[in-house]
Amino acid sequence: MSHNSFGHLFRVTTFGESHGPAIGCVVDGCPPRIPLTEADIQHDLDRRRPGQSRYTTQRQEPDQVRILSGVFTDEKTGVQMTTGTPIGLTIENVDQRSKDYGEIRNKYRPGHADYTYDVKYGIRDYRGGGRSSARETAMRVAAGAVARKVVPGLLVRGALVQMGPHRIDRSRWDWDETGRNPFFCPDAEAAAFFADYLDGIRKKGSSIGAVIEIVAEGVPPGLGAPIYGKLDADLAAALMSINAVKGVEIGAGFEAAALTGEENADEMRLGNDGKPLFLSNHAGGVVGGISTGQAVVARFAVKPTSSILQPRLSVDRFGAETDVVTKGRHDPCVGIRAVPVGEAMVACVIADHFLRHRGQVGETMPWPMD
Repeated sequence: MSHNSFGHLFRVTTFGESHGPAIGCVVDGCPPRIPLTEADIQHDLDRRRPGQSRYTTQRQEPDQVRILSGVFTDEKTGVQMTTGTPIGLTIENVDQRSKDYGEIRNKYRPGHADYTYDVKYGIRDYRGGGRSSARETAMRVAAGAVARKVVPGLLVRGALVQMGPHRIDRSRWDWDETGRNPFFCPDAEAAAFFADYLDGIRKKGSSIGAVIEIVAEGVPPGLGAPIYGKLDADLAAALMSINAVKGVEIGAGFEAAALTGEENADEMRLGNDGKPLFLSNHAGGVVGGISTGQAVVARFAVKPTSSILQPRLSVDRFGAETDVVTKGRHDPCVGIRAVPVGEAMVACVIADHFLRHRGQVGETMPWPMD
């Protein structure tokens, strides 16, 4: 199976299956002498970890990461640092229940990759979806923790801004609130509503989708390229690669179609530092495929979890019609745990473009008026 790597200079390759002994990744291209410990990575993994509330799968995985390579303790400072060589990371799987999938081993679950994997490869791991499982995203989060350290001053944060048809009130946006509720929601009132709403969905044995917003601040201007290396194109591809994601937008996104040219244009004045000060950010921090220095803003839509207790019509791999009921432990809204995954993918893309930019034009380019 090919296409298990992404990135150019900051390159990540993941491996492993949902019900295998372990999952892992190799991060290649990370610059040397960046302080890095397992604790730095574990913080982000803990935010994605399953079983932390009744609103996510009850699979109990500690997601304890191990650094296998690519670091060394500096003898002068005693600080463990990256060496510039490939960073190997692994997480053991400790709470698999493969028997939960015995009844569907030959059935194609609607909305899942069962049929498409079988028709492409002629073999599939039915235990939790194997390679197609969202379990793989734990390693993306681990790689994203490394990526966050590559770009000085980079801050990447995510929030759940919509569940089903219900959106947050942006006037109540509070980043601190995302750490106080199980939904990563920046609106406390919306989070309270989501709790009751998702309880109802869960008790019906169903699921619901969500929209996640990622905001990256401290992104230097000049990252990206105007044609085939657009920063926003790579961001869209990275976010679309996350399990269950069916749509991505940058900045105003689809809402830009309803704006006039005057409304959509991000007008500029000179700031106190003599450099451009943007009066709005409909572009989401990227113009012509190149970062402006504003916050990079991206949103992605996550479909409802396909593993539900409600019977669905399908066929099996022998050509017979059948019904499918998926038992086991599943997320009633997989979008919740997609928040740290989206952050990680954005961080990886920005780190990759930062290194590509530095390799082509150097550390910084002078402002034209300097």
